[in-house]
Amino acid sequence: MSFLFQLYRLLVPKPIRTKILLNRLAEKIPAFHESSAGYESDEERKQVIDYILRKGVAIFPYAFTEKYKQEEIEVFTDHSNGLKYVLQDGKRLYFKRRWSVKRIQRAYNDLCMEQDPDSPHRYLSSDFQLDSNDALADCGAAEGNFSLSMVEKVKKIYLFEYDPEWVEALRYTFKPYEDKVEIIPRYLSDRNDNKNCSGDVFFQNREISFLKIDVDGNERPLLNGFAHKLSEVSPMKIALCTYHQQNDENEFTEWLVSKGYQVKPSQGYMIFHYDKKIRAPYLRRAMIRAKK
Repeated sequence: MSFLFQLYRLLVPKPIRTKILLNRLAEKIPAFHESSAGYESDEERKQVIDYILRKGVAIFPYAFTEKYKQEEIEVFTDHSNGLKYVLQDGKRLYFKRRWSVKRIQRAYNDLCMEQDPDSPHRYLSSDFQLDSNDALADCGAAEGNFSLSMVEKVKKIYLFEYDPEWVEALRYTFKPYEDKVEIIPRYLSDRNDNKNCSGDVFFQNREISFLKIDVDGNERPLLNGFAHKLSEVSPMKIALCTYHQQNDENEFTEWLVSKGYQVKPSQGYMIFHYDKKIRAPYLRRAMIRAKK
């Protein structure tokens, strides 16, 4: 089976493999949920299944995505450093040096969809916000769009990002805010070495009140490295992604509740088909918001 799978990947181009996968999921997901208990009274799931039957499978199976047009995003070049950027609320958001205009348009379009008011991936909600007293740790900062949207509202921001290309872009994006933004070129995890640092060690003598955690499936070691600090600090808010792996929502919710947090999932679902191990029920909560 392994040999056949490798041969399949070798002979079938990725776009075609992706189309085959999405077509299969478009059959499996409605069939699973329409025959499952409680479906008829579950409006959230019915909304997703209705979208799939009309439009097919998408990461965000909702109509709000249709208003976003990546080709309409204007990309500029900063000739003083050679980096490209877009304007976000009048502020320059820089991208990786080697990225093309089309790559930036696609990426920023996705970022805008993620933080749409109707998106299940939106970090904040009407009753889950930051204010002028907050110290924010942006874990998995990448281009830093979330922190840039918050930079004038909060007291302090720590940007954790190991990728040198993103670090370069972040330095230019947040240059006007050097007095309150600190870039840490490491991963937040449960280790402390040249590449990693734990939250318990880094924030031993630093203030922290809000965590945004979006680290591509490495959430568990990050939380383990923050275990003592998250138990001790109050008030604290955590926006934590739960769609990268199958059981993240349940496992992380249980872990945070054990630390004294009130936990609430975001509304709606994602279909994270980039996970090759995706299986029933296929629909995943994108975020949990925790506070104490």
